[in-house]
Amino acid sequence: MTLLVNEKKIVVPGEEIAEGMDFLPAKGTYRDGDKIISAQLGLVNVNGRLIRVIPLTGRYIPKVGDTIIGKIVNITMNGWLVDIGYAYEAFLTLKEGTTEFVERNEDLSKYYDFEDIIVAKIINVSKSKSIDLTTKGPGLRKLNNGRIINVTPSKVPRIIGKQGSMITLVKDATQCRITVGQNGVVWLQGEPEQEIKAIEAIKMIDEKAHIEGLTDEMKKFLGYEGKPKDFEVEDVGEENEREDN
Repeated sequence: MTLLVNEKKIVVPGEEIAEGMDFLPAKGTYRDGDKIISAQLGLVNVNGRLIRVIPLTGRYIPKVGDTIIGKIVNITMNGWLVDIGYAYEAFLTLKEGTTEFVERNEDLSKYYDFEDIIVAKIINVSKSKSIDLTTKGPGLRKLNNGRIINVTPSKVPRIIGKQGSMITLVKDATQCRITVGQNGVVWLQGEPEQEIKAIEAIKMIDEKAHIEGLTDEMKKFLGYEGKPKDFEVEDVGEENEREDN
């Protein structure tokens, strides 16, 4: 087996990434004979035998299991409509939105009101693009105060880092609470000056996700020295989709 390009190298559609049958094509790649070919413009990622290409740009595509940050945009008799940055709004039912018994015709705004920001998990995506959410689970909740910024959804694994290493670095250096949604929405809360510093750091990671040595550059930018502390896990993202230098 032969890897024809280095990991984290930018490839274009049709570019050969690996040769041989020991590697397996994953998202963003396909097999052509004994070669694995890039299907899109993006960053090469090798995880064991799996080779995938992380797109440099692109809109968010919801999938079951994603933890997202969304905004309440409407209240119905049965629950709440949530803007998750997709073409279709998601729905949070009464059953999945609260553990309390809700009386008929009760004012649901006392649970989640218009413009409220929530962390929720996607539990169903139907063929008709109906998206169902839940706020039952660790870390799923209404977010109070803080700031919201948007990043490129495909860069979320890079922003989080392997086992949360990159975002923990930012948390440790700024002492901010930070939650990263897989839909490319980031919530953070801390001292005003530190919030600004954290926002600049996260945007820098978003812009420079494809470069090598990014961790060292971030440490220099943040003026950070030492080993990141352990934080309560608030970041989201599939373990096998996290990456870092």
